Parts: sequence; structure tokens; C-alpha cells
Amino acid sequence: MSSALSVPGDYAALSACEIAAAVNAGRLSAREVATAALQRIARDDAGLRAFTALWPRQAAEHAELIDRRIREEGVRLPLAGVPLAVKGTEGLESLQTTRLMAAGCVPVGATSTPGRGTRWQTWGTTARGLTLNPLGRQWSPGGSSAGSAVAVAAGMVPLATGSDGAGSVRIPAAWCGIVGLKPTNGLVPARDRAGLNIAGPLARHVQDAAAYLAALSGTALSGGTAALSGTAISAPPPSAPARPLRTAWSSTLGFAATDPAVATTARARLEALSRARAVDVVEVPVCLPDPAGCWQTLRRGPNSAAGAPERAAAARTKAALGAALDGVFAGADLLATPTTPHAPHGHDGPGDTLSVALTWAFNISGHPAISLPAGRTPAGEPVGLQLVARHGREADLLAVAAAAEAATEGARAARPRQSAGFPAPDRPEA
Repeated sequence: MSSALSVPGDYAALSACEIAAAVNAGRLSAREVATAALQRIARDDAGLRAFTALWPRQAAEHAELIDRRIREEGVRLPLAGVPLAVKGTEGLESLQTTRLMAAGCVPVGATSTPGRGTRWQTWGTTARGLTLNPLGRQWSPGGSSAGSAVAVAAGMVPLATGSDGAGSVRIPAAWCGIVGLKPTNGLVPARDRAGLNIAGPLARHVQDAAAYLAALSGTALSGGTAALSGTAISAPPPSAPARPLRTAWSSTLGFAATDPAVATTARARLEALSRARAVDVVEVPVCLPDPAGCWQTLRRGPNSAAGAPERAAAARTKAALGAALDGVFAGADLLATPTTPHAPHGHDGPGDTLSVALTWAFNISGHPAISLPAGRTPAGEPVGLQLVARHGREADLLAVAAAAEAATEGARAARPRQSAGFPAPDRPEA
């Protein structure tokens, strides 16, 4: 098959679902898509440092297997030939990597994380230096799924694995301007003994995040079974909600010191979704207990040195948090907040600012949450809008995300066309 992809334009413009459709139909081969991904990485990663290792041999072998199954066995895989970046703490043997490979993904390399024993997690590092944010090299990309977010945002891969124990998918998604989803706790096995750390996708397109979630969980959002065996295509893409979803807003959750510019930017994005009739902003009181001490105690696990009084206090906070969220969801379908209380910090770290202040409560409560691009502050800093849903209602999050994506694409279509390539890593988007 002659190459149908150019680098960087054609490959970077394709979504994961578009790649899979083309590979399943024989218009592209998984092998040539993997080659295009590795060429894109070779071109761009020297300036961003998203990857800690590349796997060209393994990628070629798995791509050949996918092409052979499609050609000789007639299988159709929901993520056929989709290049996948793998969070460096997981590797090829993790649950989500193996499930995504079964759905047709081709892992191409491992991505940066902060490393073990670090005091704060909103950054990434490699042997070549710190990982840089493609929306502005002066900023951290967030973490701990730092390299995964950068690889997706910069167009090196359409999908990357992440894991979220306190916001480690949502925070880098917010700061890199992409979609990051933390599923309901228990939808897939937790990655830690405390049950806080949940696998989830980083993606540029909502449909891709939905396809990833279906492959990861083994269940399509419509209630059908996802194609882990390679015999069917995944569920239809998410569409805007049939009715506006009642959405409560809080910039602080009752305790966080949120920067006014960040809150204003996130709220403006929510108002745009209201005008698009995806949400209906309702006045519901939101005052959660500060989860900091509770999270830290739970994270140490049941066999830690934490004393009985500390564990009892954590249990009380967890119960109070659940009761407060029950009250919110009695009057609303969704809860909206900024993803982080502040804009991306520099590479010297966040200082005293707690980047997880608005995210880690939902790792304790188990509610699904998504970060969507919300725009920029007046200073040009990227901001995320976090949406939280009832347990098991990822479909609501993805429906609103689909409406947000459609509105953004409509606005782009109304502007003069830009070049097909991704913006230069050191030049923030307009």
C-alpha cells in the first residue's frame, strides 16, 4: 500500500475514530499510521520532551498484526491502528494498555511523569529535561500524566493513557487545552490500594475519549458491549444532550482560593454552553468539606501508620462529602467548577498553591469528572472547565463535551482558515 499520509499535516489532522475507520476500511494501514506517528514524534518531541522511551519495533509488530487480522480475518476493531502514548508509570502490561491494544491501539512510546518521591505532581521530567507545555513553553503542562497530555495536545498521538488519583488526568488536560476524563471509581479496577487512582483518557476529540472509555470498560455507553474481541465497531459517538442538563456552579466548592481570572474564564465557558442549550445553570448551594486531610489519610492506605483518630476524622469527612454531593445532585444533573484554582505555574513549581484543590474531592467520592478546554485568561493562560456527574453518568459528561466541541468547531469554521499544522510549541494559540 502506498503511503497516504504526510507528516505533519494529514496525520495530525485525523482523530482516533477517523484513523480507525480508515484502517478498518483498508484506506490506511496500521503500519503506515504508526510510522507517521513516530515521524511526528521525531520532529516535535525534541522541543517538548513528552516521551521517555519510544517503541518502534513493538509498534511495527503490533501494527502488522492488526493489518493482518483486518485483511485475512475480516475483523473490525473500534480503535484499529490508533497510535497510543502510554503513561510512563504503566507500561505495556497495564490493564488499560492491554485493553486498548485489544481494541486495536498501537502503543508507540512511554510518556513523562514527575517521578517517584517528588513533593508535587503537576509537572513531568525526562532524561533530556523537563516536559514543556505546547501552549507556552514557560508553563508546566500539569501532571502527573504530563507527557501524555503534551503528546496529545501537540498532535503526536490522538490518544494517551492517563491515571487520576487526585486530578492527574484533569489538570494536565486543562493546562494543555484538551479533554481529560476521570471515570466513576470502580468502573475499572483502581490503580492503588486506596481506590482513589482511576485510569482515564487524554484526547483532543470527545468521540475519541468515548471510544477509549468503551474499550477500557468493556461496555459501550449505550448499554451494548464494546468490541474487545475485535468483532464490532464501538458505540455511536456522543451527541449533545436531548435537553439542557441542570448544572450547579461553584468556583471554590466552599473552600478553595480560586484566582478570579480563572473563575471568570471557566464561568464564561459554562455560559456559552448554556446559550448552546447544553446546560441550564441552576442555583444550588455548593459547600463541600475541604478534602485535603481526608485524601492524605486515605492515600496512605488501611495499613499505614495513621492513628485511629486520624482514620476516624477521614471517615467523617468522606461521609460529609458524600452527603453534600448528594444534596447538590438532588437539584442538579452536573456540577461545574474550574478544573484548577489557578493558571499553569512555571517550571519552578506551584509553591504554596494547591493545584488539586478542585479535583481530588471527586477521587474520594468516586464521581466521574471531565475537564474541557475553557479558553484563556486575559493574560493568555489556558483554563479548564470541570464537569462532575452522578456516579455512572459518564454519558452526561460526554454529551455536554460533544456540545462544547461542536460549538468550538462552529466558531472556528466562521473564522478564516489557519494552516493545518499544530501551533508552534512556544507560541500560545490565539
